[in-house]
Amino acid sequence: MDFLNKIYYHNTILEWLIALGIILGGVVAAKLLYWFTSVVLKKITAKTKTKLDDLLIEKLEKPVIFVVIIVAYYLAISYLEFPKGPEGEINGIQNLLFKLATFAIIIDVTWFISRTLDAIVEEYVLPLAEKSESDFDDQVLPILRKGIRAIIWIMGIIIGMDNLGIDITAMIAGLGIGGLALALAAQDMVKNIFGGIMIFLDKPFKIGERIQIDGFDGTVEEVGLRSTRVRTLEGRLLIINNSTFSDNTVVNVSAEHTRKVVLNLGMTYDTTPEQMQQSMDILKEVVIAHPAIETEDASIGFNAYGDFALGILFVYRIKKAGDILQTQTEINLEILNRFNAEGLEFAFPTQTIFKKEMA
Repeated sequence: MDFLNKIYYHNTILEWLIALGIILGGVVAAKLLYWFTSVVLKKITAKTKTKLDDLLIEKLEKPVIFVVIIVAYYLAISYLEFPKGPEGEINGIQNLLFKLATFAIIIDVTWFISRTLDAIVEEYVLPLAEKSESDFDDQVLPILRKGIRAIIWIMGIIIGMDNLGIDITAMIAGLGIGGLALALAAQDMVKNIFGGIMIFLDKPFKIGERIQIDGFDGTVEEVGLRSTRVRTLEGRLLIINNSTFSDNTVVNVSAEHTRKVVLNLGMTYDTTPEQMQQSMDILKEVVIAHPAIETEDASIGFNAYGDFALGILFVYRIKKAGDILQTQTEINLEILNRFNAEGLEFAFPTQTIFKKEMA
């Protein structure tokens, strides 16, 4: 027991252990609170009609748990005794410990506010944006959402640093002096931001549309202020800097009215003129019969005498609403069936060698 009564930095070892126990008790209480929200509270909110309470529980359980640990830390340092200054003011170390607790609380409150607003936007604002006919709000909302979140965190950090005794005015002045160097270092970032602004103004594409740029092909998932996220046809997520859209040509595949398909069919040289005409008539009938084809834009012609085939150029366009791959499959199968049924032969690379006998 004498060991526990030994004084170490103005407090007995027992008092230090009690302070540590208060912190550990706070951690245990936080764990129990996390279990309660995860197992009990979430089951209760799941039965309500609104989803807002579910979102609030999911987003706020960590900030609430964190505040329990902060309170335990505050109680622990309040329990300990530290030497007072000449006029009875709080010791510098104890003052720093209290300021750190205040800073942690401010950051936790900032976290709480940020996640609360995020839950409100997700529950009420996002559904309204999805119901609107315009796609502009769908593109702007994610940027505004991130911007508001950034402003909240910047304000929270500034308030927290001010409570720590850091001179914010001097810091801002120092940033002003180094502003030129910062601007030079942030040229690419500024270029990306201007690129993002131009995307919103010019609207070369929208979220959900398929684009091709700089050798990449995919669907736009998100347009940010600095970069754009594109899901490639292979399923990979591609992050493209917005400045890329200013320096390269963007092909909006989804904006096409029809998909042009070009087929070069080769018939054998044994094909008669009547059979060539029959082949072109069959192609015309195939186009007319298929509902997904723009019949007015179809072109069919006997266009070439090749090395081993008589060429027929067949050009048609698939309507935007049609399934491009399925339509091509159906057209190709119909051509193959009709040509086989009529005995019309496709050519393949062949060579005929004439051997001259020497007398």
